[in-house]
Amino acid sequence: MKVDVALVHYPVVNRIGETIGSAVTNLDLHDIARAGKTYGVGSYWVVTPFEEQLQLAAQIVGHWTEGYGGSVNPDRGSALSIIRLCATLAEALEQATVDHGVRPLVLATCAKRQANSRSYGDVRELIRSEVPLLLLFGTAWGLSPEVMDMVDGVLPPICGPTPFNHLSVRSAASIVLDRLLGRPECWEFEQ
Repeated sequence: MKVDVALVHYPVVNRIGETIGSAVTNLDLHDIARAGKTYGVGSYWVVTPFEEQLQLAAQIVGHWTEGYGGSVNPDRGSALSIIRLCATLAEALEQATVDHGVRPLVLATCAKRQANSRSYGDVRELIRSEVPLLLLFGTAWGLSPEVMDMVDGVLPPICGPTPFNHLSVRSAASIVLDRLLGRPECWEFEQ
């Protein structure tokens, strides 16, 4: 399996569609790393151009992978060990290409259906075929138009039974990873 994820903090949009940069959060680092480790993700790229944010993320990751936190909770250290920090999405894509020996297929996530959507079933088939993937998750109100224009496709939105559709990125990442990498035999309750 050759699946990486990237949490993009810039360029993303705010609620009125302006391109902004958002802050790295401790919860996003921990929860997406834990989901990624559970589902076999190779690398979890945290993308931010802001030096202070990169330093903060490095300090948090280091605490759990090399510091005291890892000694008292090795499972957390194991999960956070898949985090890789970078300043740009181009940098993450370049390194993922080196890691996989070929440019990965880049798929975005979005809360709205897009014209270039790829079904979860089709993407699961790509994963089974060992096609490398880089899944992009946006912070704030989602990935900027410039990011959406450069991707190879977009996964369908996650929709509940209500019109409300503003999941945390942590929740969305977990749902997407389960849809793509989860074991179907675990989806049904035992009787």
